[in-house]
Amino acid sequence: MKYFICIVCIVFVSCANSDTIVWEEHFEGNELDQTFWNYELGDGCPDLCGWGNNERQLYAERNIHLQDGNLIVTATKNDSVYRSGKITTKDKIEFKYGTIEVRAKLPTGQGLWPAIWMLGADISDIGWPDCGEIDIMEFVGKEPHTIYNSLHTRQSYGNTINSKKTIINDIEEGFHTYKSVWTEDKIQFFIDDKPAYTFSPELKNKDTWPFNKPFYLIINLAIGGNFGGPEVDDTIFPKQFIIDYIKVWK
Repeated sequence: MKYFICIVCIVFVSCANSDTIVWEEHFEGNELDQTFWNYELGDGCPDLCGWGNNERQLYAERNIHLQDGNLIVTATKNDSVYRSGKITTKDKIEFKYGTIEVRAKLPTGQGLWPAIWMLGADISDIGWPDCGEIDIMEFVGKEPHTIYNSLHTRQSYGNTINSKKTIINDIEEGFHTYKSVWTEDKIQFFIDDKPAYTFSPELKNKDTWPFNKPFYLIINLAIGGNFGGPEVDDTIFPKQFIIDYIKVWK
């Protein structure tokens, strides 16, 4: 298993053909492939209670399942406990530069916060925000029709200035594609292949551009929190965040 993981990482770093898919996930079968994915569980305590954002949910493996070639992350509330799901490719699928595209269907409702994002693979060594964060897609139910693309760095993090929100009136209807094109000079974001935001600071150093190293992927559905909002509509549950596919090419 370790040998396979190393091979995947080498391919991601060295592949130079921009038309070559270096990894793709279509969520076939009945179980999440743990060759690629990790479950993150609980509420982040004791080290990062509320996952650093005062989120309300407990992450549970049972809130993630595969069905008809889709990954389904379900947010629930039972007995006053909110539960949801979060998976990452940390230490399994990590890559430097490339195009990342995800096709997904958003859940709706006050208090929901689905996201597709990336963190620097060295987070365990240097922490956040120094590791860097690339938010390919964030949506919060309190702001209908709005998609956020953001970057978090030492120079700007939390309520970052490196962010753009795009209004799309039908974004809650059906599936849409969210794409990031990441090079050594800039990071571009696209929604349904239409340009949404480009980040390319003139001065690039460890504080403004921690994006010259491997990153890993994260998919989660948070509830409440600093960004999702303190108010949660308890009548909406259960709600599903559905991922059709993920493709990465270089």
